[in-house]
Amino acid sequence: MTLLVADDHRVRTLTLHRPEALNAFSEELYDATANALLAAADDPAVAVVLLTGSGRAFSAGTDLGEMHRLATDPQAPRGEHGFVGLVDALVEFPKPLVVAVNGIGIGIGATILGFADLGFMAADARLKCPFTALGVAPEAASSYLFPALVGRQHAAWALLSSEWISADEARAMGLVKEVCAPGELMATARRHAEVLAAKPISSLMAVKHTMTAPHREAIRAARDRENAAFAELMGAPANLEALAAFAEGREPDFTRLP
Repeated sequence: MTLLVADDHRVRTLTLHRPEALNAFSEELYDATANALLAAADDPAVAVVLLTGSGRAFSAGTDLGEMHRLATDPQAPRGEHGFVGLVDALVEFPKPLVVAVNGIGIGIGATILGFADLGFMAADARLKCPFTALGVAPEAASSYLFPALVGRQHAAWALLSSEWISADEARAMGLVKEVCAPGELMATARRHAEVLAAKPISSLMAVKHTMTAPHREAIRAARDRENAAFAELMGAPANLEALAAFAEGREPDFTRLP
């Protein structure tokens, strides 16, 4: 089972559960998470969703081994929702989403914070948006959401550099609300989630709708631009060099590539 689901006090906790792969998103995990968000949206007993990871990582992003297969084999099986379907579920999710980053968050493990209504990080957690290191484009509407959340220059560094962002840096930028001692992360995130979950669901949904509605079209437009750029770059020379370097355990060499 790649996703654990638990309910308590009207909070549904979703735990990414591929610890042996640092909770990297396979097609199966993308589908499971998207379906869980869709189910929580429609469940009148769920007021808030709390998302975290099992083991020492939050999520290492897209499973690069699977990405390589999808990039090189048009016949490779794909999931029902995949990455695009998960982003669609996040865009449309009508209830508060609390994200607790318990370890490294790479790619979608970082950009998902753009959809978090509240974000919390363990003090030893780190984030990375590795798009230029993989020779691809941004994802999950981060080209719109990150500048809106943290300002243009912080967003430009995060999205262009592929460098690590510490928990304290993420807090200073405004990507997360609080940084917690690792042993206190889930208790802190759950305490905030339960404060929200005690409120009327109709009111929570109304507040979230009025906050997000002005941005919906811009998010969809950013997602479409990113998807088009990603599709163009995935399987191109720089991306193939990055994936080959990952498979071979070496650093990629982009110096002779555009």
